[in-house]
Amino acid sequence: MISNERPSPFGRRPYQGQAGHGYSQPKPQIQEDTLKSGEVQIERKNFVFTLKENPRGRFLRITEDVGGRRDTIIIPSTGLEEFKKLVDEMVKASNEIQPKT
Repeated sequence: MISNERPSPFGRRPYQGQAGHGYSQPKPQIQEDTLKSGEVQIERKNFVFTLKENPRGRFLRITEDVGGRRDTIIIPSTGLEEFKKLVDEMVKASNEIQPKT
């Protein structure tokens, strides 16, 4: 074991060639409907906000694109008010707290 490797609590995954033990098939694609979408560019980052709905419910997908590298977070609609409240608190704090020199 390489010194910075840590054993997984889930055990070892079998390699694909092992008889009777392969990786599981990818999950089937779930139909998602886009309800609303918006985009904002901040400095060199592009953020896409997409309100979507699928059979499991509504959610907000926030995708950050920086030079072709994408990261995404998904917030269930049941948490959007709490998420907005926290973002509003961060905006207020950013405006009130003086930058360090």
